[in-house]
Amino acid sequence: MAEKQYKILLSEDEIPRHWYNIQADMPNKPLPPLHPGTKQPVGPADLAPLFPMELIKQEVSQERYIEIPEEVREIYKLWRPTPMFRAHRLEKMLDTPAKIYYKYEGVSPSGSHKTNTAVAQAYYNKMEGVKRITTETGAGQWGTALAIACQMFDIECEVFQVRISYNQKPYRKALIESFGAKIYPSPSELTESGRKILAQYPDTPGSLGIAISEAIECAVQDENCKYALGSVLNHVLMHQTIIGQECLVQMEKAGDFPDIVIAPLGGGSNFAGISFPFLHQNLTQGKKVRAIAVEPASCPKLTKGEFRYDFGDSAGFTPLLPMYTLGHNFRPAAIHAGGLRYHGASVLCSQLLKDGLIEANAIQQLECFEAGIAFAKAEGIIPAPEATHGIAQVFREAQRCKEEGKSETILLNLCGHGFLDMQAYMDYFDGKLSDHFLTDEELKSGLKELADYPSI
Repeated sequence: MAEKQYKILLSEDEIPRHWYNIQADMPNKPLPPLHPGTKQPVGPADLAPLFPMELIKQEVSQERYIEIPEEVREIYKLWRPTPMFRAHRLEKMLDTPAKIYYKYEGVSPSGSHKTNTAVAQAYYNKMEGVKRITTETGAGQWGTALAIACQMFDIECEVFQVRISYNQKPYRKALIESFGAKIYPSPSELTESGRKILAQYPDTPGSLGIAISEAIECAVQDENCKYALGSVLNHVLMHQTIIGQECLVQMEKAGDFPDIVIAPLGGGSNFAGISFPFLHQNLTQGKKVRAIAVEPASCPKLTKGEFRYDFGDSAGFTPLLPMYTLGHNFRPAAIHAGGLRYHGASVLCSQLLKDGLIEANAIQQLECFEAGIAFAKAEGIIPAPEATHGIAQVFREAQRCKEEGKSETILLNLCGHGFLDMQAYMDYFDGKLSDHFLTDEELKSGLKELADYPSI
């Protein structure tokens, strides 16, 4: 009897040399972002105060592959290629005929997939002579990743962290400061948008939309400063496709191919990173991979939101983006999966969902934490709270396979570890967590102010 293979590994020379741009293959191209004042499509000049020109070019590119700069690829070698695991022990625990694989991005310096785009963005800013970068972060993985990347390229970094996560995760603050970055709870008294929110809602837990507004406000006031986003934008999602491209090679080495690809979705970078290269197979080679994005039931933009133009931030500093949204003023519940508490979804993921090319599901946090604990017991890895949403969906698919007597292959993007999120697990064990069931009024609250903006 052949020995079981648990890890599927690649060598450093197998790190992809290009990022994959799904815009080249989409049957329906996304609608353009609009200037909030003129309602006309934005051009490079409108984005130049926020991003270096090379990233703006990537944002609108229709080229299928964009070359990864060699300096970026050399830094990638610190943690890439990341391992893929066959979850034999989990399969046994679930008593399922399904074959379960997971790509583990928690081996990166920041402990999550976010470092893949942080290094790329810091590189392009350095090439343009940028001295300082501002950003937002939810759970803290993106803020950590950008702090590390900015340190590598000698760029100052300032991070606005969603207040509820800032208070829940003190070690994340210490980690970000260890890499030389400054970090503030958002909303803060440092910006006009932050002060306005605090005046209206003094006890607000904050949100990614608010933190984005603060970071952008700071960036546009300094000509030597740019803004960086950890998700949502096209170029950010493209940088993450290095994950799925590695998976294609690893699945081939395993002699298998996924029927289902699963990842949590906050803004979309984690889901896009693993799924887009497989969607390329669907769009160009006739494959039938199901790609399932999983969101929290307390912030269900894909499953209960509207597809329309909305701001990417709470204060309305960003262009209007065509996306599934709950409204930029939506106030998400204070769940522990801070990286998923975002009112909208990326333009690319939104268009793919509208066209029926991907699926979406929303799951309550107690089911997610239960799945995360079971995963840890089987596989020995404590997943980030965000990742538990994907794990819960894996459990559902594995159970379906058992009920139907099917042996399907499931691939999960385990986007990061939860070693700095143990307070969330402590609260779960202490019975302090609860599910949040949205009312109709809560769902309508964020959308009611969008009547004056273009619908789709």
